[in-house]
Amino acid sequence: MAKPKRVTDATRVAPGSKPGKRKRPVWRRVLLWGLVTLVSLGLVGVGLVAYAYSTIKLPDPNTDFKTNTTFVYYADGKTELGSFQVQNRTTIGYDQMPQYVKDAIVAAENRTFWDDPGISVPGLFRAALGLVGFQASDNTATGGGSTITQQYIKIMFLTQERTFARKATELLLAAKVGQSMSKEEILAGYLNTVYFGRGAYGIEAAAQAYFNKPAAKLTLAQSVALAAIVNSPGNLDPANGDKQAADLLERYQYTLNGMVEMGKLTAEEKTKIYSSLPKFAKVNDDSRMGGQKGFLLIAVKNELRSKGFSDEQIEGGGLKVVTTFEKKNQDAAVEAAQSHTLSTVYGNKKKAKGLHAAIASIDNATGGVLALYGGPDFVKNTRNWATTARQTGSTFKPYALTAALSEGWTLGDRLNGNTTVTPGGSKVTNAGGRNYGQVTLLQATTHSINTAYYDLVDRMDGGAAAVAQAANDAGVPTGAGWDLGPRIPLGTPEVSPVDQASGYSTFANYGVHRPWHVVAKVSDATGKELYVPDTEGTQTIEHEVTQDVNYALEHVAQDGTGRVAAALGYPVAGKTGSKGQPSRNDKRSRETIAAWFVGYTAQITTSVMYVAGNDGNHPLEDYNTNFFGGTFPAQTWLSYMREAMKGKERISFEPPTRRQSTQEPKPDPTTQTPSAPQTPSAPVETSAPPPPPETSAPPETSAPPATTAPPPPDKTTAPGLVPGPTASQ
Repeated sequence: MAKPKRVTDATRVAPGSKPGKRKRPVWRRVLLWGLVTLVSLGLVGVGLVAYAYSTIKLPDPNTDFKTNTTFVYYADGKTELGSFQVQNRTTIGYDQMPQYVKDAIVAAENRTFWDDPGISVPGLFRAALGLVGFQASDNTATGGGSTITQQYIKIMFLTQERTFARKATELLLAAKVGQSMSKEEILAGYLNTVYFGRGAYGIEAAAQAYFNKPAAKLTLAQSVALAAIVNSPGNLDPANGDKQAADLLERYQYTLNGMVEMGKLTAEEKTKIYSSLPKFAKVNDDSRMGGQKGFLLIAVKNELRSKGFSDEQIEGGGLKVVTTFEKKNQDAAVEAAQSHTLSTVYGNKKKAKGLHAAIASIDNATGGVLALYGGPDFVKNTRNWATTARQTGSTFKPYALTAALSEGWTLGDRLNGNTTVTPGGSKVTNAGGRNYGQVTLLQATTHSINTAYYDLVDRMDGGAAAVAQAANDAGVPTGAGWDLGPRIPLGTPEVSPVDQASGYSTFANYGVHRPWHVVAKVSDATGKELYVPDTEGTQTIEHEVTQDVNYALEHVAQDGTGRVAAALGYPVAGKTGSKGQPSRNDKRSRETIAAWFVGYTAQITTSVMYVAGNDGNHPLEDYNTNFFGGTFPAQTWLSYMREAMKGKERISFEPPTRRQSTQEPKPDPTTQTPSAPQTPSAPVETSAPPPPPETSAPPETSAPPATTAPPPPDKTTAPGLVPGPTASQ
C-alpha cells in the first residue's frame, strides 16, 4: 500500500483551484503590477507629450525683443547724434555675422548645436538639478543648462522664471522650433537677441559697446571674447575689475578649446591669442541724453510724433533719422552761449547757473534748424530755453511794422515820439523818459521808440489784431500776452527763441514762410525713405512789404540799437529787445526780465535770448547791470554767426520800395527812403565797445532826433516811471 503524500505549503491547493498550479510570490506580483503601471503611465505620458507637441504653438514674441534701435544723425547723415531705443539693438543678417562669431558662440554655449534636435539631455539634467538648488562648481567653464535653441526660445517667447512648467514649455517649443526653423535661422535669431552686457542686445550692439566697431569687423579674439561674455555678462565684463577679467579669460580659453575641438580653429591659431584677452573699449559713462544731446533728441522725437510716427516706431523701429542740425553750428552755439554766459557774471560759475542763454538758428532756404542751444545739460535741467516762450521786448515791433506796411503805411510816415498818456490814464514812455517829437516810422524802428509804435498801432485800421495776424503770418504762434491793444508791440507778447527765428526768417525770405523743423529725412532699416519735410514754403506776407521791413531792420543793425551785429561783415538785419517790469524791491524803479537780439543774413536767421531764474522771469540786473538787447544778446549772436557764416557768399538785401503812402498828410518823399546802410566789407574788431547803455540816453527834447544821433536804448519803459493800472509792461 502506497504511503500518502505529505501536504506542504508548496503543494497545498486552494479550494476550487486546479491541482498542480502554484501561486506566485508577493514580491513578484508587486513588481509585475508596478511594471504594468509604469508602462501604462508611460503610454499615457507619451500620448500627452505627443498631444502637447502637436497642439502647442509659438506665442507672440516678447515685444522688447522685436525692437531695433533708431539712430539719429547730424545733417551730414554720418555723424551720430544719439539714439532712441527700448533695447540697444541693431538686427543684422546671418551673412553679415563673421564666421568667427558663429563658431565661437556655438563652442561657448552649445557644441552639439548643429546636430542636436534643439534639446540637450545632459543640459536638461543639469537644469533640473539647478531647479532644486544644486549648482555646478565650475559654472564659468562649462556649458549652460540649455541649448542655443532653448535659450532663443526663452528670450523670444518666454519669461526668465525658474519653474518646471516654464522649462517644460521651453522644451516643447524648442522641439517645435527645431523642426520648423533652420539652424542658421535659429543662430541668427539668437545672436541678434541675446544680452551681452553694457546695455547691448545682439552682436552688432555688443561689437559697438565693447570694441567701437561693427560686428562685421570683429577679429577672432574679439569674437571669442564676446561669445564668452554671454555666459554671465554682469560677472564677466573686464571693466568691472580684475576678478571679472580673470573669470572672462578662463571662459575665453574654454571657448577657444571648444573651437579647436570642433575643428573650427587650428591649435596654432589658438596659441596666438590664448594667453590674453583683446583690448576692450572703455565703458561709455556719458548719458545718452547728457549735455546738449537731450535737448536735440527731444526736439527730434516731438517732431516725429507730430508727423505721425508712433512711439513704437521711434524707439524700436530701427529707423535712421537725419536731422537738420549742423555739427559745426551746434558746437558754435554751445561755445557762444556758454562763454558769454560765464563772461557776463565775470567767470563766476556758480552764479552763471541761474542765468540762461538760448540760441535758435535757422537755415532760411529750408526752415531747418541749424543749431539749438537750450541749456548746458539736459540731464541736470530738462527745460529747453530755446523752445520756451518768454516776453519779447522790442523784438515784437517788426510784426507791427509789417502790419502797418501791409495797410499802406510807408517808412516815411510820421508818428508821435513823445511820452503818451493812454485813455486809461497810464503812461507810455521811452527809455530814459526821452521825447523825440515827430519821427518817421524808419526812425521809430531804428531807435526802438516805444511811443511812436504805440501811436502807430493806435492809428492802424486793424490795430493790435492786425499786428498779431502779421506775427502769425510770419510763422509765430499766438501765445500769452498777445491781447494788449496798442501796447502789443512793446514786448509783452511771449514767443520762444526758435519761433522768433522762424518769424524773422520769413522776412529774410521776402514773405515766404518755411516752418521750422529739425528732421531732414527718415528711412527704415532697409533704407526706404519714409519721410521728407516740405521745404517749398508759402508766401504769407507780400514781397514788397518785407523789402521795407528788411530795409528798416538793416538800419537797426547798422546804426541803431543793434549795431554790434554790423561787425559780422555781411549785410545784416535785426532787432534788439529788452523787457522791463516794476522792480520787486522798489516799485519806483525797473528791472529787466528778458533781453533779446534776433538778426539775419540772407542765408541764416538766429535768435538769442537771455532770461534768469528757475522760471525765467527774474531780474537780469542780478547778474550784470549792463543787460540790454544790444549788449550780451547781440554779442552772443555775433560770436555764433561768425562761425555759422564762414565761407558763405555776401548777399545784399533788396532795396526798399518807393510805394505811395495811404496816410494823411502825405509824408515828405525825401524822408520816405533814406540812404541805404553801409555794411563794412571786413569784420569789425570784436573789442569794439557795445552801444551805450539805456541809462546814458540824451536828455528829453521835443524835437525829432537826427538820423545820425546816438541811438537810444530799447527798453519798453523808462526807469522811475510806473505805468498806470491798465498798462501791461
